[in-house]
Amino acid sequence: MTFLRLEKVTRTVELPDETPLHILNGVDLEVEVGDHVSVVGRSGSGKTTLLNLLGMLDNPTSGSIFFDDRALSSYRRGARDRKRGRDIGFIFQQFNLLSGRTALENVMMPLFYASGRMFLNRRRIATRILEDIGLGERLDYMPERLSGGEQQRVAIARSLVRGPRLILADEPTGALDIETGKAIMVLLDQVAERSGAALITITHDANIAALARRHYRLDRGVLEPIDIRRVVAAAAADVTL
Repeated sequence: MTFLRLEKVTRTVELPDETPLHILNGVDLEVEVGDHVSVVGRSGSGKTTLLNLLGMLDNPTSGSIFFDDRALSSYRRGARDRKRGRDIGFIFQQFNLLSGRTALENVMMPLFYASGRMFLNRRRIATRILEDIGLGERLDYMPERLSGGEQQRVAIARSLVRGPRLILADEPTGALDIETGKAIMVLLDQVAERSGAALITITHDANIAALARRHYRLDRGVLEPIDIRRVVAAAAADVTL
């Protein structure tokens, strides 16, 4: 079942000299429940702009974005903010953990904006998700006492703690070594699959992108499906040369 759909989406900004800069050009994308999609692209290709649109942080210049067949443009600001907080989880290259707060406290933070049982049971919920990703013995550790991979696991737990339906991972392994990065992506995919969330990974690394089930390239604002195996092979050939 499709729950996120982009139709002919464009994003244009006006430069100081009033020249229009076309960042996205007619992007079409459908994301199913439980899907895992990767988007590869070089710096400046429009990946961040696309992420902001997918995360309800910005509006397209033209075209339409639909969540559950409802146009994003029909949401009032407060309703959009609530839906974003409830249904979308963000994971970034920089872990953005709060210093002076334990791993458990970092993961609990989004639950302070929840209500009902989720708010009342915030400590138990946060503890359980940290245990699920192998950090049950690190609950009281400050971020500086955790390795890079452990910090990213905490960031993943924080993004998942409210049970989002869509996880947006923006260069989630960029600050990690290759093996740790792959392990983190495998973990993220497993956790997303178990919870039924869709996962969109935006990256410049074809090897990380290959871990998804569907693959796209964003180039000069145009999004197209790709054969990721050829991209990985070409990248390996360049390294060998």
